[in-house]
Amino acid sequence: MSAVSDRLPVFPWDKLEPFKATAAAHPGGIVDLSVGTPVDPVPELIQKALVAAADSPGYPTVWGTPELRDALTGWVERRLGARGITHQHVLPIVGSKELVAWLPTQLGLGPGDKVAYPRLAYPTYEVGARLARADHVVYDDPTELDPTDLKLLWLNSPSNPTGRVLSARELARIVAWARDHDILVFSDECYLELGWEADPVSVLHPDVCGGSYEGIVSVHSLSKRSNLAGYRAAFLAGDPAVLGDLLQIRKHGGMMTSAPTQAAVVAALADDVHVREQRERYAARRTALREALLRHGFRIEHSEASLYLWATRGESCWDTVAHLAELGILVAPGDFYGEAGENFVRVALTATDERVAAAVERLAPR
Repeated sequence: MSAVSDRLPVFPWDKLEPFKATAAAHPGGIVDLSVGTPVDPVPELIQKALVAAADSPGYPTVWGTPELRDALTGWVERRLGARGITHQHVLPIVGSKELVAWLPTQLGLGPGDKVAYPRLAYPTYEVGARLARADHVVYDDPTELDPTDLKLLWLNSPSNPTGRVLSARELARIVAWARDHDILVFSDECYLELGWEADPVSVLHPDVCGGSYEGIVSVHSLSKRSNLAGYRAAFLAGDPAVLGDLLQIRKHGGMMTSAPTQAAVVAALADDVHVREQRERYAARRTALREALLRHGFRIEHSEASLYLWATRGESCWDTVAHLAELGILVAPGDFYGEAGENFVRVALTATDERVAAAVERLAPR
C-alpha cells in the first residue's frame, strides 16, 4: 500500500485547510470559490428518471443499456457535430476523474512510456502517469515534444484551470502530428458546453479529425452541465478499437455505472433546456465576479470558457489566497495546476447567487 501512495504527490487541497479556516471565521461566513463543485439543484426531470430506475436489483453492464448508448451516440452527433457514431464509438465511465487517474494503467503503460499533458493542468493527469509508473512530461505546444516513447497525449479544451480554448485549426494540427507519430490522443472536453467568449470544438468534429476517429477519444462529463457531480456520470467517445479494449478491461474490473445513474443520463442528454438555464446562472455569476475582481486590482487571463476565472495580482498565489481568505473568500492557488501558475489563482463560479453577491460586496473598493 505505501509503495503505491509513495508514488503520488501530496494531495494539494490539504494545503488549503488553514486558509479555509481563516475564510470561515469571517463574520459573514465563507464564500468558497475553490473547488468547482456544483451547488444548484439537480434538474427535476433527471431526479425523476433516477427514482423511476431505483428498483434495480441486478448488476448493470459496463457498456450500459442500449438506451444509454443511443443517448450517447445521439448527443455526440447532435452536439459535437460528429458523424457515423455507433454504439462501438461510446463507453460510459464512472465519472471522468476515475478515467483520468486509471487510463494509463488500463492502456498498459509503464516505465519508459511517456504521458504528456498541458503545463497548466488538472493534477490528475500526473497522478494517472504516476500510478502506472510511466513518465510524465508537460508542454506548451505538444507538437514540440520529442515523440519518442510518447504513448498518451492529453488535451484539455476548455482548459482547467485557465479556461483557454483551442481552435479547430489548432486541434487539427495537433491531431495530425499525433497520428504521424502513432500517439494516442485523449481530449478532456468536460467544459465544452461552457464557452463564454469562444465556441469550444471537439476533437471529434470533422474539421479537426477529418471524419476519422482513429487514435482519438474525447472525454465528457455531466457533472457541470447537468449538476450531476454526485451521480458520477461521464462517458468516452471516439476510436472504437481503443474503446473496445477499454470495455474488456473495465468488465474485468467491474467499472460499472449504476443502473439508476444510466437512466438519469438518458434523461439528461435528451433535454437541452436545463443546460441553457444552468449556463445562464453561471454566466451571471461569471460577469459579477469578473467585474468585482477587476475593480479589486486583478487581471484576468484566458477564461474564455469553463467554470473558472484565471486571475492574478502579480504576486505569489499564496499571498493572494491569504489576502482573499481575510475577506472570507476561498480560492485555489494556481500552483496546484503547475509551477507556471505560481502567480495566479483559480476562482470558481460554483457558488450560490447569494454567496457570489457576498463575494462581490467584499471585493468592492473601500
